[in-house]
Amino acid sequence: MNPLKTKLIKRIEEAGPVSVAEYMTLCLLDPTLGYYPTRDPLGSDGDFITAPEISQMFGEVLGLWCVQSWIDLGRPETVQLVELGPGRGIMMSDMLRAAKLDEGFAKAVNVTLIEASAALEAVQGRTLGGCGVPVSWAKDLSGVSSGPTIIIGNEFLDCLPIRQLICEDRFAGAAGWHERLVGINDDKELQFVKSPAPISDVLAQSLPSEAKNARNDDLMEINPSAAQLLDQIKTRFEDHPGRVLFIDYGPEVTEFGDTLQALNRHEKVGVFSDPGNTDLTARVDFQALAETAKAIGLETTQAVPQREFLSKLGIEMRAVALTRAKPDAKEKLTRQLRRLMAEDEMGVLFKAIAVQSPGLPVPLGLR
Repeated sequence: MNPLKTKLIKRIEEAGPVSVAEYMTLCLLDPTLGYYPTRDPLGSDGDFITAPEISQMFGEVLGLWCVQSWIDLGRPETVQLVELGPGRGIMMSDMLRAAKLDEGFAKAVNVTLIEASAALEAVQGRTLGGCGVPVSWAKDLSGVSSGPTIIIGNEFLDCLPIRQLICEDRFAGAAGWHERLVGINDDKELQFVKSPAPISDVLAQSLPSEAKNARNDDLMEINPSAAQLLDQIKTRFEDHPGRVLFIDYGPEVTEFGDTLQALNRHEKVGVFSDPGNTDLTARVDFQALAETAKAIGLETTQAVPQREFLSKLGIEMRAVALTRAKPDAKEKLTRQLRRLMAEDEMGVLFKAIAVQSPGLPVPLGLR
């Protein structure tokens, strides 16, 4: 049997069902059996492919976005550029190559990568070995040097552990919600179960505004880990100004429904099919994210479709320039651009949103 599955079943037998968040955390981050600490999951040979792996143009236009953000922060002598979940380091490499066209930014920037996977950290070190700017690693934001900060998280939020709640009584307010948990059946197989007790007061405070419109049996996902991350960002920005860009997949407004999914070799599989050996993700609720940020005093932009954001950053013009330099690559570049921008690809499903210190201008490409 799958060793992590054995560990999970023993834990549930001893202490009872676990939250979906605890299940995700164990599957993704268990030090010896978890998904991220034990492999490189990216690329055509992995389980999923991200925008920076599709085309260099993605990271290049984000590099220009970082330069403009540095200007918006007042051109500080030193700026911390932080990437959350940096994959193989390809996006940071592409960003720096474009951003170093501004000599002032190139002199100011210090890069910190926040990474949970030792395997990926080694790959990032090789990718960025000759990037020409200081690069360090940290486990979380507390390990990043102080100062004005630009943070990028591409397909980071969707990996954070979610909790799932089911509406039992739409007229009972928070007391009408019960948590969906992971338990076991008589055959010792993992399955979803429902807590008999209403959710705690702490969870009740995490309910997004749309919860009031739920009907009986509606399922809602909340992301306490995203709220904790925003708290860390808020604390950091109290001392020095900063800006965060999140790009991820999910709806602009809160939706009900189960979005937890497992991926293996680019194919969807059952979430209990092979714990620790499949990637687990859930859609990002951008409305709830913005509500949480605003509630603690941060400013946010609207969440806009990826194709709108990238177009405003000039990705089509970049494609034209690359085609002129390498006419033989035109077909490949056209394919890459379509993958990033088309409505039936990543262009609409993926959104971009910025969270920032109060008083900064609206970031490039956003509204």
